Amino acid sequence: MTRPILTAAGTAGAVAAFGGPAGAAEPQPWEIWLQPAGSPIMRMIHSFNDGVMVVMAVIVVLVLFLLLYVMARFNARSNPVPSKTSHNTLIEVIWTVVPILILVGIAVPSFSLLIAEHDPARAVPGYDPEQAITIKATGSQWYWSYEYPDSGDISFDSLMLTDAERTDPATQPRLLAVDNEMVVPTGTVIRMQVIGADVIHSFAVPSLGFKIDAVPGRLNETWFLVENEGVYYGQCSELCGRDHAFMPIAVRAVGPEKFTAWAEAAKTDLDAANKTLAEASPAGAPMVVAGR
Repeated sequence: MTRPILTAAGTAGAVAAFGGPAGAAEPQPWEIWLQPAGSPIMRMIHSFNDGVMVVMAVIVVLVLFLLLYVMARFNARSNPVPSKTSHNTLIEVIWTVVPILILVGIAVPSFSLLIAEHDPARAVPGYDPEQAITIKATGSQWYWSYEYPDSGDISFDSLMLTDAERTDPATQPRLLAVDNEMVVPTGTVIRMQVIGADVIHSFAVPSLGFKIDAVPGRLNETWFLVENEGVYYGQCSELCGRDHAFMPIAVRAVGPEKFTAWAEAAKTDLDAANKTLAEASPAGAPMVVAGR
């Protein structure tokens, strides 16, 4: 399925800023940090990133101090007769052992995070596999299709809204809003299965802490859990052709009761189910927008 995406003028303005509801976590000028965490895995990523940044900062300051000290202490004027020392066992042991300890200290939480990204039990207390919901996403040029095998006969395509189709720019961010959002319940592990229909795509939602390739002929799987209601945006993150930049992902997280009602209604009338869900969403719910 294809549709006209943007005019040449629209393409040229693809990096323009867009509006959002009050309190929305949208990209801002000069913003360099990670998006707010919307899932347990993303909170773990935040913690790991913060810890590594501290280690990096300490190393940078230490190296800068040593460099300045050497420049001041051992220049030709301060040290006219240089030392002829060519070997120091203690120093060599220190500069070998300390980096090893630093790398091990980084590797331990790194592997813990890596394992948790594949095992919900590591990040979700009381995880019950029987309560997880499976959703299958299929990447095509240039849109996503979703299937809910655990929720009955629900399947639909999700295409980016053009500028003309955005009826409310405040809640439909440019290049990110879609006609049919992927709806998930909060507090529930989502077993996400991803595959490509034509070329390699990549299903990524930064604020939820996951990115997984959609490869034709191969079903990849990951998981996520959304902690709060809201709309979380992502984008295809694998160059997949002409309209790769116009292949957004919109995940609407709602309470379990709302999700059950939506799933029941979506079996017979998806448009009506989506409209009812949008009207029932709380005003000012968080909207986490993918960074550019």
